[in-house]
Amino acid sequence: MEIKKNTLFQVRITDMSDTGDGIGKANGFTWFIKDAVIGDLVEAKVMKIKKSYGFARLMEVKEPSPYRVIPQCPAARSCGGCQLQAMSYLEQLRFKENKVLSNLLRIGGLDGREIFEPIIGMEEPWHYRNKAQFPFGKSRDGRIITGFYAGRTHQIVESEDCRLGVFENTMILSCIRKYMEEYGILPYDEESHKGLVRHVLIRKGFYTGQLMICLVLNGSVQELKAADVLIERLIHLFDSGKSEEKGCKGERVYVETIVCSINRERTNVILGKEIVNLYGSGVITDLIGRIRYQISPLSFYQINPVQTERLYETALEYAGLTGEETVWDLYCGIGTISLFLAHQAKKVCGVEIVPDAVRDACVNAKINGIENVEFFVGRAEEVLPEQYENNHIYADVIVVDPPRKGCDSACLETMVKMAPKRIVYVSCDSATLARDLKWLGENGYEVVKGRTVDMFPQTGHVETVVLLSKLKPDDIY
Repeated sequence: MEIKKNTLFQVRITDMSDTGDGIGKANGFTWFIKDAVIGDLVEAKVMKIKKSYGFARLMEVKEPSPYRVIPQCPAARSCGGCQLQAMSYLEQLRFKENKVLSNLLRIGGLDGREIFEPIIGMEEPWHYRNKAQFPFGKSRDGRIITGFYAGRTHQIVESEDCRLGVFENTMILSCIRKYMEEYGILPYDEESHKGLVRHVLIRKGFYTGQLMICLVLNGSVQELKAADVLIERLIHLFDSGKSEEKGCKGERVYVETIVCSINRERTNVILGKEIVNLYGSGVITDLIGRIRYQISPLSFYQINPVQTERLYETALEYAGLTGEETVWDLYCGIGTISLFLAHQAKKVCGVEIVPDAVRDACVNAKINGIENVEFFVGRAEEVLPEQYENNHIYADVIVVDPPRKGCDSACLETMVKMAPKRIVYVSCDSATLARDLKWLGENGYEVVKGRTVDMFPQTGHVETVVLLSKLKPDDIY
């Protein structure tokens, strides 16, 4: 059969990619097919062909996989934010665990089957996101709508009820949309660069019940007509009797703050640098374990607080702290892991490149009365060598939580020079994790154990924690 664009063919799905596309082999090609599940026999249409692989669109499931389920969200296929929603949750966990172990073996030469503990999944893998950003626009018939951008586009898939977001989002979005309709406030149009409301960012403190509502404006706050009316309506959305939602520990859900982010730029960046406070404190607080964190509109904060606590508990267990250790936390963000470790360490030093995040980290340390922490602004691969070579700092334990690209080579080299007894590596990308573990293994460190934590159910992403221990000279030679 000649293979060209729009050709229909059948293929059995035998694997899935890191992004959640189904993978099957037919007609001498490897095919990537979005929304297909391992075990499906599907009919697909050829969309793009490369030398030995191609991309196809799922047209029909001829024989459903035993792992296929009906997606909870009616917009699942068009939105694309939940790549695995058509797969049973137990199979999602198996898929993610196997993906990590496969990358460790294929890239790092490490067989993790004997040393990895079982993946930590969620009892309720829905409505776990404490943060969501919704673009506003107009439908083809001129209605104001909000939802999510379809994959690789800026076309809004209309939805006010994302199954991953908190229940309160629907009420807040509906309130804002109706207010905009009533007062003639236009949503932003990317082509003309006109319209006022670009996005709405909603954050929720799962353990405090506090809500932050942030309107991203293509203009000044003064252009937000009757802003006092909107503020009043949003504040009273969660008055007694209107909402039965509670925080994780039973606290009443309420609007703590309403802010505006001013972004007049032609850009894909959602938030602007100027924040204008309309109501409340301008921040919310939440807890991970017993540590309280203050969160601003611009703060980075893990989006799944339930699993974040489990992730950090695993990292803390692997660190093996007795209260006598000096710990370095690299890529520390707002100090979430640093403060979590501080209660069981002699001292914790955090390094982060974003100055605002370091300021947040210092505030969070003060809020919690934690004094045995120190934060440094800069690139980990620059700060760590400088402190080691000029100030002769050392570390008993190093915790590293790098971005997807993994650790910089200068950072890895300095870590080895500092010779900590243990390294705890937290990773959001198992391919770069495997690469770095291989290098550390060649330079005196042994992987002792590891564990994956499902921070993002219904998607292809997963976090991994690995403990490495310094080998004795006799073990190396």
